[in-house]
Amino acid sequence: MPTRRTLLALPALLLPRAPRAEAALLAVLAQGGVGLMRHAIAPGGGDPPGFVVDDCRTQRNLSDEGRAQAAATGAMLRAAGVVAGEVASSAWCRCRDTAALLGLGPVRHHPALDSWFGRNPPEGAPEALRQLIATWQGPGARLLVTHQVNITRTTGVFPASGELVVLRPEGGGFSVAGRLPPPA
Repeated sequence: MPTRRTLLALPALLLPRAPRAEAALLAVLAQGGVGLMRHAIAPGGGDPPGFVVDDCRTQRNLSDEGRAQAAATGAMLRAAGVVAGEVASSAWCRCRDTAALLGLGPVRHHPALDSWFGRNPPEGAPEALRQLIATWQGPGARLLVTHQVNITRTTGVFPASGELVVLRPEGGGFSVAGRLPPPA
């Protein structure tokens, strides 16, 4: 005969694995973790020749789907009780727009988040990004919006557009807690 405790636990066991895993990653963020996020959907790859970082008209930008994706991710984070202690972004418009559309607070630029696509990163940038992750102590989550190449070089993860790589700062370094896809 099942006990009361078994009956109470049964609904959690019946949940698909993904939502439980996502809930655990959202809890890491809510408890002061770091979310390293690839900008939301911006069709294409890289930037056109002659693009100018300070002129969004010359760059690859978020699509309507990308803007909706970023807003939905922010809503998901807020619903899970994630409070941002800091939101930082690459200077590229698609990253700044993603960070702003999250709706989690003011966005500041950090040069370590600027794109390394098609070139070697500026001297010290990879270490600066690792330190940005490793030194976070809260309060709240640190959300960093950047580019695939920066995330892959830093964590070994190749994220999809709008995906968050959830990190735990620990012992002067960090570990990858998991990958949090954007809401469907």
